[in-house]
This record gives sequence, structure tokens and C-alpha cells, in this order.
Amino acid sequence: MCDVKKYDEIYQEILKLQPDDTLQLMLEAKTDEEREFYEVVGNFLLQIKQRQVIARKLF
Repeated sequence: MCDVKKYDEIYQEILKLQPDDTLQLMLEAKTDEEREFYEVVGNFLLQIKQRQVIARKLF
């Protein structure tokens, strides 16, 4: 079984990333797969922000 606490900590750190951070991670990725992973993370974080803006009716 995986260490759930460890992955929760990783998730909490990922939530702190800014768009510039995910771009930097993509630019410095060592492989295409790693670059795609960071792109997916960046899109996920963008979706969270979009939901927040929509919920506040700021669009």
C-alpha cells in the first residue's frame, strides 16, 4: 500500500505552484513524458482557478 500521507504532502505542494512555476518545470523537463506531466499539472491548476472565478461570478 502506498504512503497516503506522503502523496497528500506532494499534492499540497503542487497546489502552491504558480503558472510561471509550471512553465519553468515544462521547459526544464528531461523527457517528453515529464514535460507532459507538468503540462497536465498546469492545466489542472488552471481549471481550479477557473472554477473559483466562475463561482465568484467574476467572469
